[in-house]
Amino acid sequence: MKVIPRRRAAVYTVTDAPKPMSEDISYRQRRYLISMGIRTGCFVGAVLSAMLGAPLWLVVLLVVGALFLPYISVIFANGGREPQPTARFTDESTNRKPISGHGPEIGS
Repeated sequence: MKVIPRRRAAVYTVTDAPKPMSEDISYRQRRYLISMGIRTGCFVGAVLSAMLGAPLWLVVLLVVGALFLPYISVIFANGGREPQPTARFTDESTNRKPISGHGPEIGS
């Protein structure tokens, strides 16, 4: 008679669940708004630096930032959900040392 080894039952934990969609969307919106704030800073900086006679390379760098940040921001915002690390639980019962000595007495 052939003995078939039993499989362990799959154990699912709450930590295996992905973040709620609303939390993921709010994270992507926040990241997009920060990027658009940086873009606005680049645009205002380009205008002010051009008016104040800053070096041309600085003005060009700020203009390039103001032009390309929206494209990059939209790509990252629409990129999909962020990958989530999964929790790893191990059975530590085999690695434990036996308790030696007397245990505490109840009521003493």
